[in-house]
Amino acid sequence: MPAPDYALLLDPPAFPADRYAVLADRLAALMGTRNDVLLIQAEAVLALEATAASLARPGLRALNIVTSPYGAWFGGWLERGGATVRNLTASPAKPISLQEVERALDDGTGFNLLAIVHAESASGILNPLPAIAALAKDRGIVTVVDAVASIGGHAFEADRLDIDIAVIGPQKALAGPAGVSAISVSPKAWELLSHGAAPENSMLSLLDQKKLWLDTGRGALPGTPAPLEFFALEAALDRIEAEGLASANERHKRAAAAARAGINALGIPTWVEETHASALVSTAILPDAIEAGAFLSAVSTEQGADISGGVGPGAERLIRLNHTGRRANPEAVKANIAAVSSALRSLGHRADTDSALEAAEKSYFAAFGDGL
Repeated sequence: MPAPDYALLLDPPAFPADRYAVLADRLAALMGTRNDVLLIQAEAVLALEATAASLARPGLRALNIVTSPYGAWFGGWLERGGATVRNLTASPAKPISLQEVERALDDGTGFNLLAIVHAESASGILNPLPAIAALAKDRGIVTVVDAVASIGGHAFEADRLDIDIAVIGPQKALAGPAGVSAISVSPKAWELLSHGAAPENSMLSLLDQKKLWLDTGRGALPGTPAPLEFFALEAALDRIEAEGLASANERHKRAAAAARAGINALGIPTWVEETHASALVSTAILPDAIEAGAFLSAVSTEQGADISGGVGPGAERLIRLNHTGRRANPEAVKANIAAVSSALRSLGHRADTDSALEAAEKSYFAAFGDGL
């Protein structure tokens, strides 16, 4: 196969200005919200930092739930701006429990902000967002949700959950570009964002976005947009809309169930129970006799496998089988299971590839009526 001619990407036409607002509306529909949607011309980490920097001020009292490095970063950004932050940290690489959150909210601090990551691709866990959002709503607390990984892979409806700020990126389950992201902002959140210490004339200012884009009628984005990213985002939305969001969520669920059945058949325990597991990646813990670095070095990617180590504290011995986005399909699941089995055998661990693939096949068939 000839190498791609990347010169074809040079000199792209400008993305039509009248289609930015259409993109924002399509993303709003995807997020299940009627709130304002801002288009951020950067990877979603910047959108998250901009959210924290725009909210942070002395007097803000935030409960920041930490289940990965991303949550820890968010708390640090809030503190940098003078906010009082309580970092509620889950057990290493595990989801937070509803009881932990309820106890923290009832400790008398009087929080006015709660921040949480929905699904963690770093460790393959899923936080109990609907129940936590309900707790915050009952207490009148503004909620910030990092849904970067979960959108397109898990059900997420911002308005139904009463989420005030949601940050998404298309590069995970939507299999879109990494250089653009989006933030939905409720009227209640705009009130909290409108304060004297908010950044101005900054890539980290959500108020600048409001003033320069929303308040001018969404005719053109401020700055110099990168057209390739927006053409790619438009194509990704075309594809997900053609498939249907519910179908995409179900596709991820099917891939996750099959991958975990295969892992378990190899004698390797999955990391968290199914109700707390993300559909984006399947995580498993290696046997004590196998060193993580040696295992990853033994994994072959020749057949299309995508396996990596866990990320963050507590995830050092975890392996991740990626079935996110376009990889949420039977061939990718089979490739991952075969690669794990081969690596285990090469390191002296007993593993039956045929049995593992058969278990994955049965999982697909038993739960959904068709096979791999």
